[in-house]
Amino acid sequence: MAITAADVSKLRQMTGAGMMDCKKALQEADGDFDKAVEVIRKKGMAVANKRADREATEGAVLSKVTDDAKKGALVVLNCETDFVAKNESFVALAQSILDLGLTQGAKTLAELNELELDGVAVKDVITEQIGVIGEKLELAAFNVVEAEKVVAYIHPGNKLATLVGFNKADLEEQMGKDVAMQVAAMAPVAVDKDSVPQDVIDKELEIGKEMARNEGKPEAMLDKIAQGRLGKFFKESTLLQQAFVKDNKMSIEQYLKGADKELTVTAFERYSLSN
Repeated sequence: MAITAADVSKLRQMTGAGMMDCKKALQEADGDFDKAVEVIRKKGMAVANKRADREATEGAVLSKVTDDAKKGALVVLNCETDFVAKNESFVALAQSILDLGLTQGAKTLAELNELELDGVAVKDVITEQIGVIGEKLELAAFNVVEAEKVVAYIHPGNKLATLVGFNKADLEEQMGKDVAMQVAAMAPVAVDKDSVPQDVIDKELEIGKEMARNEGKPEAMLDKIAQGRLGKFFKESTLLQQAFVKDNKMSIEQYLKGADKELTVTAFERYSLSN
């Protein structure tokens, strides 16, 4: 299939690889972006792991917790331009939808769309606003975290938000905020290595072996080298093993256990809009 400049640019944003590398990868993958990302990573040209957080275009990403902090929700309302995304009425609409979902106990995006906002279903409110604003609007995501303590963080500009659930209700406020900001800054793929999906582990091992093979390492050493790189992947990409951004001499797990040996993260959600 024909590879366009837009395709190459999109893959470059996803991987950080060079334009020609992206073009060749897309050609090799016959235009399949997931396969092209794998091609680039196997050749060692990507500058960052493909993260688990999802991406959109423009819009508002907001998160909030209930008064008792036992539950939190994150909502993403997309639009076409940054001009609309920054409009106070647009942000207020996203906030009202988030508040509705949180107070009415919606658990999924489908349930949220059916709830009524001032007597009108959310999906119909959005359709009405498309006519008012003149841009395509889309309710892209709605995620819920329930735990003994849930902390929400919204990065300035409303383009990135997180939710983090903890197993202890008496968590210090600053500690909760630190971890929520860690999730925002470092985009972990899972809470810990035990919660990384097996297909992701298998793919990392495959990539590790292929990279070692391309580096000319002996075939008998490939499995061992791949396991070593998998350990590095866990350290860099799982929240509890990541180095704490405020003090890289300790991991997030060590930071939490410094306050309470039983304190840990039970779940998190992160959503970021593309630049």
